[in-house]
Amino acid sequence: MKFANKLFFIMTALLTVIFAVFGTWMLSSYFGKTIEREMERASAESGMFQMMFENTYYPLIEYGNEYAIGKVMDNISFGIEKNGNFCMVWSDEMEYYRNANIGMGEAGEMMAIARDLYSSFLYPENVEEENYRASIREVGGRYYIFTVFRFDVTGYGIISPIFLGMCHDITELYESRDHLINRYCMVLFTLILVGGACIYILSRYITKPIRDLKDVVSEISEGNFEKRCLDTGDDEIGELAKNFNVMADRMVEHMHEKELEALQKESFTTAFAHELKTPLTSIIGYADMLNSVDMTEEEKREAYYYIYSQGKRLENLSHKLLELETVEKNPLKKKTISTKELETNLRTTMRPIFAEKKIKGKIILEKALLDVDKELVLSVFYNLLDNAIKAVEEGGFVLLKGTCLADGYEVKVTDDGRGIPENEIHRITEAFYMVDKSRSRKEGGAGIGMALCQKIVVLHGGKIEIHSKLGEGTIIRILFPNEGVKE
Repeated sequence: MKFANKLFFIMTALLTVIFAVFGTWMLSSYFGKTIEREMERASAESGMFQMMFENTYYPLIEYGNEYAIGKVMDNISFGIEKNGNFCMVWSDEMEYYRNANIGMGEAGEMMAIARDLYSSFLYPENVEEENYRASIREVGGRYYIFTVFRFDVTGYGIISPIFLGMCHDITELYESRDHLINRYCMVLFTLILVGGACIYILSRYITKPIRDLKDVVSEISEGNFEKRCLDTGDDEIGELAKNFNVMADRMVEHMHEKELEALQKESFTTAFAHELKTPLTSIIGYADMLNSVDMTEEEKREAYYYIYSQGKRLENLSHKLLELETVEKNPLKKKTISTKELETNLRTTMRPIFAEKKIKGKIILEKALLDVDKELVLSVFYNLLDNAIKAVEEGGFVLLKGTCLADGYEVKVTDDGRGIPENEIHRITEAFYMVDKSRSRKEGGAGIGMALCQKIVVLHGGKIEIHSKLGEGTIIRILFPNEGVKE
């Protein structure tokens, strides 16, 4: 069952129970107070009947008990019975009752009820008043209040007491109660219909964000990963929708990262296989020629050279791969080192290379102390300089410059070489990626250097940026954070 329907049925049932219980209590309380007033009225009328009987009875008792009772009833019963009351008098010796509106059968039943009340006079331990009893009974489908007074006659040789009974018809009260119950049931039914409709509309309104969220989840599960929740209110459901959108964004971002990672792994595998294929093919081809073809000494030396050069290329490739794989796993061996020491090391190593390539090279590092892994940082600088040298033509210019900044230590490697196409800059740090593959292989490159540089810089908490224009040159900027720079 849907949540909106559950909410509708629960709230409707709760509304019904509340109003049913409240209505029952209200009607019961009202009817109870009405009956209580009628009982008080019946008690007053019964007391008046007893007083009138007593005042009339004693003057006539000298003519005999039965005569006196009959005469008294003839005189006072009319005033009592005209209000719909039924009165009766009895003792152990006789009984007397009269009412023209009540049949003999009903009168006999009423007398039996009155006598039943009389029996309580014999066992008064549970009765508060000694000479008065009252009860509500049903006779012939109508309701009556029965009252009985015990009248003790003193003297005149009368031994047994006289009982004065009276009943008052209160059927209208019960009919009025039933009418009120019927009216209240109609009102309750109408209230449930109107309230149920309001609750249904309200439940649909309240659960709309939940339904929207469910629809979004369904669409995402079917592959529409761009779908998002639009209703983001300030309540708990709105917060849930906002958090779901954040979760969906992170999930999509993670998926893209995984897709990119899978693509990079696929590219890595393809490139690695291709990098191995070329030197291995050359080695196998020249080895087969040495084994099966008569060659001159010059041709043999050339074959040996190709086998050696391709073997060195494979060795260099294996070293680069090993370094790339282990750089993240091994802890950094940081120590404080002067940039001038790095500058001296770089100049000593690169001077003959610049001269051999006939390149104008310049290395300037502003004085500072860096808390870095010396060998790894030198590896970064060598790789960047090596890439710059490969990118420039004879007579070109390469500059490595270090500068102290407010947010860290900046190193820029600038060249005026071929440059990098704008759509390929983001791929420069991928392993085995090379802009000019034929030239890079010719010069012994494997496309691993920039991937290694990025990993080393990131391990030092720094960042690397690449700016390049095709045909104008490239600027690679490295920024080491302040945490690794000392004055």
